[in-house]
Parts: sequence; C-alpha cells; structure tokens
Amino acid sequence: MIAGLPIRQIAYFVQDVRAAAIAHAATFGSGPYFVADHIPLKRCLHRGVAAPLDHSSAYGQWNDLMIEFVQQNNVGPSVFHDMFAPGEEGFHHVALIVDDLESARTACEQAGFATALEAEMNDGFRFLMMDAVARYGHMIELYEGAPVLTDFYDSVKQASVGFDGRDVIRPISMG
Repeated sequence: MIAGLPIRQIAYFVQDVRAAAIAHAATFGSGPYFVADHIPLKRCLHRGVAAPLDHSSAYGQWNDLMIEFVQQNNVGPSVFHDMFAPGEEGFHHVALIVDDLESARTACEQAGFATALEAEMNDGFRFLMMDAVARYGHMIELYEGAPVLTDFYDSVKQASVGFDGRDVIRPISMG
C-alpha cells in the first residue's frame, strides 16, 4: 500500500552533484550534503533488463525533506536517461518508505506505474523506481524502512540541525 505515505525525499537529475548541492545550499539553506561517488550496485534491472548503472548522489536536508542530487556516470539506458537527454537536468523522483516493497510495487503497477528500475546494493538493500512520468511527470522511488536506510535518513537530518553553511560537501562511501 502506498496511500497516505509521506514523501521522504525529492531528487533531481543533474550533471554535477557537488555543484547542484552547493547551489541549493546557497539559495535555500539546505545541507550539509553527503556525497557518495560511484555507488556500487550488486544488481540493476532497467525495465526488466540487466543494465549497468554507475551513479553518484548528494544527500542533504531541507527542513523536513531530504534532497538528493544524482548524476549518472556511465552511458546507456537508465531511469534517468528515460526522462532526460544528454546535458539535460531536472526534477526526477520522489521517494517513499514503505512497509513491504513487493506489495507497494503491486499497488503501483495496478495504478499503471511500470517498474522502471529494480536495484540491489551490495549489502542486499533493494529499491525500485516506478514510472509515473506520464501521469505526474516524475518517477516514484520505493524503499522498505530497513535500519540501514532509516538510520541514514536520520543522520542526514541530524547533521542539518544548526548547519551554518560551512563544509557543504561531505564525502561518504556506500561501498
């Protein structure tokens, strides 16, 4: 079930996650941003077909909402290239934390949103992107509320408390 769940994150596809994070922090006071380069994926299916995805992300907090800036580091098909041609940037997805990933997938598919991405990180953590572009203009990312995710969200939010705009970019590893 996905009804009634709050949006936990909004994400933008960009050419340079660091530049986007610095600009957002300067304009809106968001941050700091935790940047993970070349996030390793154990498995990645784009529309049901195995496709490598090399991406980097910057995660920061803007009041109660996490902001993600994501860039794709490799060429080839992806949920990002589904929406944006080379050189383009823009709003890409909202993220929801669900109780059951497969039940949420089923609910989305029944609503007409195809599974555009199914990915698994090296630690076994899975996530999905559901294609809601035709109806809403963006993808919907689904995660289960595993501690590895909720602890990360909490740490990003905690780092934003009293953030003074210094040290906007903070490297992290998701290896």
